[in-house]
Amino acid sequence: MSADWPRLTVAELEEQGTILVVDGNHGQYRPLPHEFGEGRYAYIRATDMDGGLVLFDAAARINDTAFKRIRKGVGAPGDVLFSHKGTVGKLALVPMDAPLYVCSPQTTLWRTLDETNLDRRYLYCYMRSQEFIEQWFARKGETDMADYVSLTAQRELTVALPPLPEQRAIARVLGGLDDKIELNRRMNRTLEDLARGVFRSWFVDFDPVLRPAPAPTAAPTSTRTHPPHPRFPTRLVDSPLGPIPEGWRVSTIGQEVTVVGGSTPSTDEPKFWEGGNHCWVTPRDLSRLTDPVVIDCERRITGAGLTQISSGLMPRGTVLLSSRAPIGYLAIADVPVAVNQGFIGLKCDKGLPGVFALRWCEENMEEVLSRAGGTTFAEISKAAFRPIPMVVPTAEVIEAFARAAQGWHDQIVANVRQTRQLAALRDALLPQLLSGEIRLHEADRAVDAALRSTATSTPPERPARPGAGTVHAGAKGGA
Repeated sequence: MSADWPRLTVAELEEQGTILVVDGNHGQYRPLPHEFGEGRYAYIRATDMDGGLVLFDAAARINDTAFKRIRKGVGAPGDVLFSHKGTVGKLALVPMDAPLYVCSPQTTLWRTLDETNLDRRYLYCYMRSQEFIEQWFARKGETDMADYVSLTAQRELTVALPPLPEQRAIARVLGGLDDKIELNRRMNRTLEDLARGVFRSWFVDFDPVLRPAPAPTAAPTSTRTHPPHPRFPTRLVDSPLGPIPEGWRVSTIGQEVTVVGGSTPSTDEPKFWEGGNHCWVTPRDLSRLTDPVVIDCERRITGAGLTQISSGLMPRGTVLLSSRAPIGYLAIADVPVAVNQGFIGLKCDKGLPGVFALRWCEENMEEVLSRAGGTTFAEISKAAFRPIPMVVPTAEVIEAFARAAQGWHDQIVANVRQTRQLAALRDALLPQLLSGEIRLHEADRAVDAALRSTATSTPPERPARPGAGTVHAGAKGGA
């Protein structure tokens, strides 16, 4: 860190009107259990922050009654959020188009009140620096409770204040990487919506059968976002699962994919773990994902450890479904993986592709949950999962869906890998910029080179016709 930059405590910055640091309501003012549900206000906890982003779509919501009782912690666009209790140290920069939200008692908002003295994006960059991390890390164990950095402790932390032009330059350089990371995230949401919408339209609502699209009058100029339209049946017929397209058949998920589980080799045996090079995945790995893709893992096992798991190393393309604590995390492995006992693995080796099986699990999650048992926590066994009924389309329809959905999935994977590279560059440049080890023009060149070398296509448009996969957000049912 540049030694000649002044450092002020948060309390000093608050006193001069530069910053506001406040957490969410405690005690009588916090929302009550019955006030959560379909409200307008996102209630942001540490679990709703990941990779510098606020996961507003996943956050719980509170109603107007709870919001009117709130006395502090009401968020605003541009805030920097900091998780300070239990899970300490998560950071997120709230976008300028953020929805209405409030902080939980375990989350603090840091708000720049005077941008002529402290740039909000520079503040976010600084709070990711090693200097700042070391400050709060030294304070988080001061109580006998869970890790906790109180508001009093936060107000004693210091912020380095370079001249405003340098603040803005640092924020601009690193912000360019953050902007691309955010663009990738949004692109991936769009691609997921496309795959989800086409699956629901074709295999749940049966739109191409009930509302067939007219024959095209000219060859399409591009099929990048529009799946090829195969021949669909012209009518529905009765089946044990209700009306289904003529020529499609009723089966079970266990007949159409190979369903396997996993286990944990003894953690007391070093030869199973030390120097391991095989990905060993747990539900914890999936809980951290923002996209349904596994490209890495927290722990690795050796070849000897792999022999202790009956399902062995499952191939790339395997669909992973967490089967307990909680049920429902979903992802496709983009690398060979072994799994622990908290998973059902769907090896797609019988005709159904992984991109189909993933969406089928997603659409049928209520049925999966209804078959769970357990006294301590809900769990669905492989024996209970395999008999879940499903409707299997013709090979032509499955292939048409797979061609489009696999392309979208491959783009998601590419974006995830690019995001990891950009985040690593950002995290490497940050301390060098703050210390003066690297000059701004050198950092600019590094960022420009990274963005050029990892350039991806623009986000796709959504399909327009029901037969081509219109998204019906309210549609229900199971294939």
